[in-house]
Amino acid sequence: MNSIAAVLGEVAEDLARVLAERVRADLIPGLSDDQLMAVLRAAGEGQRRLDAIVLETVAELEARSAGLRDERLTTRQGCRNTNELLQRVLGVDARDGARIVTGSAAVRRHTDTTSGAPLPARWPALRDALLDGRIGLGGMLAATGPVERAGARISDIDRLRADAELAAHACGEVSDDPDAADDLPGDHASRRGPAATPEDLGILSRVIVTYLDPDGAEPARRRAMRERAVTLGKTRDGLVPLRGALLPEVAGQLQRLFDAYLSPHVDGPPPPGVHFAPSDGELDADEFDTEWEGLVPLDTRTRAQKQHDALAAMLGIAARHDEAPTLGGAAPTLVVSVTAADLVSGSRWAHVDGIDEPVPVSVANHTACAGGVQRVLFDEHGRIVGISTSGRIFTAHQRRAITLRDRECVIPGCHVPATWCEIHHVREHARGGPTHTDNGVALCWFHHHTIDTSEWDIRVVDGLPEIRGPAWWDRERRWRRPRAVSRALAPPGR
Repeated sequence: MNSIAAVLGEVAEDLARVLAERVRADLIPGLSDDQLMAVLRAAGEGQRRLDAIVLETVAELEARSAGLRDERLTTRQGCRNTNELLQRVLGVDARDGARIVTGSAAVRRHTDTTSGAPLPARWPALRDALLDGRIGLGGMLAATGPVERAGARISDIDRLRADAELAAHACGEVSDDPDAADDLPGDHASRRGPAATPEDLGILSRVIVTYLDPDGAEPARRRAMRERAVTLGKTRDGLVPLRGALLPEVAGQLQRLFDAYLSPHVDGPPPPGVHFAPSDGELDADEFDTEWEGLVPLDTRTRAQKQHDALAAMLGIAARHDEAPTLGGAAPTLVVSVTAADLVSGSRWAHVDGIDEPVPVSVANHTACAGGVQRVLFDEHGRIVGISTSGRIFTAHQRRAITLRDRECVIPGCHVPATWCEIHHVREHARGGPTHTDNGVALCWFHHHTIDTSEWDIRVVDGLPEIRGPAWWDRERRWRRPRAVSRALAPPGR
């Protein structure tokens, strides 16, 4: 009888021939849809069965590495622990090595100290599903993880009942033993269904834990309170990584805010960026509507990018809110510093207070457009010799007036409410543009920060904004009044 290693060696040789003769020969692109799916199914089954062999082998390896240090198998192989050995033998990283070690504990069979006979695995039914190729490492960890984290609060009997329930779902069937389903959620009549994915198993396992460990919510809450965190990393390649873990209610609130910004299918404000909907028919005969006919703006941002821009807008709203806490007697203010020479050249660097890496001067320009400028003069020794400020910030009264006029971001197709927008100086203040309602328009965070490079042009004529789009959007490049402003000017009853 061939050894396990010899059989696996033959399988590896067969796979090597497939890779050399078919994959390297670019035969996969020529497969039909059915053939492509057949390859994926076969590869998935092979991968799950290999996971089973690896976990069973590592379980035995762990058993042989449990004694004194010098007697451990890992020590004899020149490794500190099983994880290091797996990294060297399997070519996995430390994270995947830890996952394999954790999964092997679920299938490991200890030996009875009296009879010497092997005892059942900690998760016997899921082990059988693993050996049958129904689940792999990911499914095993997803199913066992929530129950294992509950620890001693779940009895061995309840754990074995959960094991049978999870294995039945993993195999696409439900246990025929009615006692195995007592007090567990769901409909457990004998029937077959689609095999559960690892994500499905994780959800079911967490539901089972809530039934078997109803008192575990409070310890979990205390642990969550200890581990909640949000951190800003070091600037790298112009980006600052945001990491952390949110409490469920905080994450839910943030998700609702994202939905309000991004989803047109929930009650609340429309999304930022550009989206389209059928005309409501209110102004079909109006001259302002007819001139927009056939123009289709595009928004190429991904959802993740839109969520970033929505978060930036939220922070701006929070900072200027009346109830926001103050710093040094003033509202929380983003401070961007730049030298006069660099500001004039437009090609050097600026600095954001609290961020180590410099940012382009354009960031200073965008920040100053919606904020104020304070000039600080230094002598050659670094002493402050002069301070002056400019009146370039739109007052609350001016902002409300512009908001009432524009109603939303003036870029066509962008429906972010004007109350959430920044006020943009159409003619730059540094070039003589006044801080006046005739020189201010509402722009959402994204369009305000890209107005200089997006080929959208803005002007104000007789106190009303007009927009001219890029040639790809409007070949005639006509000046057009924003539709929201046009509707505001429509006669009553129209």
